[in-house]
Amino acid sequence: MRYLVRARVKPGREVPLLKAVERGTLGQGSVAEGEYLRNMSDARVDADKLARWVEVCYCPTPLQEERPYWEEYFDLTRVQDAHDRRRCRDENGTEPWACNGCDCTARLEEKLKQSGTSLLDSIRRDVAGNVSFSSSSTPSSSTPPEKT
Repeated sequence: MRYLVRARVKPGREVPLLKAVERGTLGQGSVAEGEYLRNMSDARVDADKLARWVEVCYCPTPLQEERPYWEEYFDLTRVQDAHDRRRCRDENGTEPWACNGCDCTARLEEKLKQSGTSLLDSIRRDVAGNVSFSSSSTPSSSTPPEKT
Protein backbone atom coordinates (compact mmCIF):
# COMPACT_ATOMS: atom_id res chain seq x y z
CA MET A 1 0.00 0.00 0.00
CA ARG A 2 1.10 3.57 -0.56
CA TYR A 3 0.67 6.24 2.08
CA LEU A 4 0.79 10.00 2.04
CA VAL A 5 2.94 10.93 5.02
CA ARG A 6 2.90 14.37 6.63
CA ALA A 7 5.54 15.15 9.21
CA ARG A 8 7.66 17.87 10.80
CA VAL A 9 11.36 17.50 11.42
CA LYS A 10 11.92 17.51 15.17
CA PRO A 11 13.77 20.58 16.45
CA GLY A 12 17.50 19.94 16.43
CA ARG A 13 17.21 16.81 14.26
CA GLU A 14 17.72 18.57 10.91
CA VAL A 15 21.49 18.08 10.74
CA PRO A 16 21.43 14.43 11.91
CA LEU A 17 18.70 13.72 9.32
CA LEU A 18 20.69 15.38 6.57
CA LYS A 19 23.85 13.48 7.53
CA ALA A 20 21.98 10.15 7.62
CA VAL A 21 20.62 10.81 4.12
CA GLU A 22 23.94 11.99 2.71
CA ARG A 23 25.81 9.02 4.22
CA GLY A 24 23.11 6.60 3.05
CA THR A 25 22.54 5.33 6.58
CA LEU A 26 18.93 6.47 7.03
CA GLY A 27 16.85 3.37 7.72
CA GLN A 28 19.89 1.15 7.99
CA GLY A 29 18.85 -2.21 9.42
CA SER A 30 15.26 -1.94 8.26
CA VAL A 31 13.81 -4.26 5.64
CA ALA A 32 12.69 -1.05 3.86
CA GLU A 33 16.20 0.46 3.95
CA GLY A 34 16.39 1.99 0.45
CA GLU A 35 12.84 3.31 0.67
CA TYR A 36 13.86 5.86 3.33
CA LEU A 37 16.41 7.47 1.03
CA ARG A 38 13.95 7.54 -1.87
CA ASN A 39 11.34 9.11 0.39
CA MET A 40 13.70 11.86 1.49
CA SER A 41 14.86 12.60 -2.06
CA ASP A 42 11.19 13.05 -3.05
CA ALA A 43 9.96 14.75 0.14
CA ARG A 44 8.61 18.27 -0.22
CA VAL A 45 8.19 20.90 2.47
CA ASP A 46 5.83 23.85 2.54
CA ALA A 47 6.24 27.32 4.06
CA ASP A 48 5.03 25.98 7.42
CA LYS A 49 7.83 23.35 7.38
CA LEU A 50 5.36 20.50 6.96
CA ALA A 51 7.01 17.73 4.95
CA ARG A 52 5.07 15.39 2.67
CA TRP A 53 6.04 12.24 0.81
CA VAL A 54 4.48 9.07 -0.58
CA GLU A 55 5.72 5.91 1.05
CA VAL A 56 5.35 2.26 0.09
CA CYS A 57 4.65 0.00 3.07
CA TYR A 58 3.61 -3.65 3.20
CA CYS A 59 3.00 -3.82 6.96
CA PRO A 60 -0.44 -4.76 8.29
CA THR A 61 -0.36 -1.48 10.26
CA PRO A 62 0.71 1.60 8.27
CA LEU A 63 4.44 2.29 8.75
CA GLN A 64 4.74 -0.37 11.44
CA GLU A 65 8.31 -1.20 10.40
CA GLU A 66 9.27 2.35 9.43
CA ARG A 67 7.77 4.35 12.29
CA PRO A 68 10.70 3.96 14.76
CA TYR A 69 13.15 5.08 12.07
CA TRP A 70 11.03 8.10 11.12
CA GLU A 71 10.26 9.07 14.70
CA GLU A 72 13.97 9.49 15.38
CA TYR A 73 13.83 12.58 13.15
CA PHE A 74 10.16 13.47 12.63
CA ASP A 75 6.92 14.11 14.43
CA LEU A 76 4.50 12.25 12.16
CA THR A 77 1.39 14.41 11.94
CA ARG A 78 -0.67 12.31 9.54
CA VAL A 79 -0.37 9.03 7.64
CA GLN A 80 -3.19 8.28 5.22
CA ASP A 81 -3.87 5.98 2.30
CA ALA A 82 -2.51 7.59 -0.86
CA HIS A 83 -5.21 5.93 -2.97
CA ASP A 84 -8.21 3.63 -2.71
CA ARG A 85 -7.20 0.40 -0.94
CA ARG A 86 -9.70 -1.61 -2.96
CA ARG A 87 -7.72 -0.82 -6.11
CA CYS A 88 -4.33 -1.69 -4.61
CA ARG A 89 -3.23 -4.93 -6.29
CA ASP A 90 -1.03 -5.89 -3.34
CA GLU A 91 -3.74 -5.12 -0.80
CA ASN A 92 -6.49 -7.01 -2.65
CA GLY A 93 -4.20 -9.99 -3.32
CA THR A 94 -4.16 -9.90 -7.13
CA GLU A 95 -0.42 -9.08 -7.33
CA PRO A 96 1.82 -9.48 -4.28
CA TRP A 97 4.43 -6.73 -3.87
CA ALA A 98 2.79 -4.72 -6.67
CA CYS A 99 3.50 -1.37 -4.98
CA ASN A 100 7.19 -1.38 -5.89
CA GLY A 101 6.58 -0.78 -9.59
CA CYS A 102 3.03 0.54 -9.50
CA ASP A 103 2.20 4.00 -10.81
CA CYS A 104 -1.06 4.24 -8.86
CA THR A 105 0.12 7.40 -7.12
CA ALA A 106 1.92 8.98 -10.08
CA ARG A 107 -0.51 11.93 -10.19
CA LEU A 108 -0.17 12.52 -6.44
CA GLU A 109 3.62 12.27 -6.62
CA GLU A 110 3.69 14.69 -9.58
CA LYS A 111 1.46 17.10 -7.66
CA LEU A 112 3.81 16.92 -4.67
CA LYS A 113 6.81 17.67 -6.92
CA GLN A 114 5.08 20.89 -7.97
CA SER A 115 4.36 21.99 -4.40
CA GLY A 116 6.69 23.52 -1.87
CA THR A 117 10.40 22.87 -2.09
CA SER A 118 12.69 19.92 -1.61
CA LEU A 119 12.89 19.00 2.08
CA LEU A 120 16.61 18.26 1.84
CA ASP A 121 17.36 21.52 0.01
CA SER A 122 15.35 23.40 2.62
CA ILE A 123 17.34 21.80 5.45
CA ARG A 124 20.62 22.55 3.65
CA ARG A 125 19.63 26.21 3.27
CA ASP A 126 18.60 26.45 6.92
CA VAL A 127 21.82 24.79 8.08
CA ALA A 128 23.95 27.03 5.84
CA GLY A 129 22.11 30.09 7.13
CA ASN A 130 22.71 29.11 10.73
CA VAL A 131 26.39 28.35 10.11
CA SER A 132 27.04 31.69 8.41
CA PHE A 133 25.07 33.53 11.08
CA SER A 134 26.99 31.94 13.94
CA SER A 135 30.35 32.44 12.24
CA SER A 136 29.62 36.11 11.50
CA SER A 137 28.90 36.78 15.16
CA THR A 138 32.26 35.38 16.24
CA PRO A 139 34.81 38.13 16.88
CA SER A 140 37.73 38.09 14.50
CA SER A 141 41.08 37.24 16.05
CA SER A 142 43.05 38.45 13.03
CA THR A 143 43.03 42.09 14.13
CA PRO A 144 46.51 43.08 15.27
CA PRO A 145 46.78 44.42 18.82
CA GLU A 146 46.92 48.22 19.16
CA LYS A 147 50.35 49.76 19.68
CA THR A 148 50.78 51.88 22.78
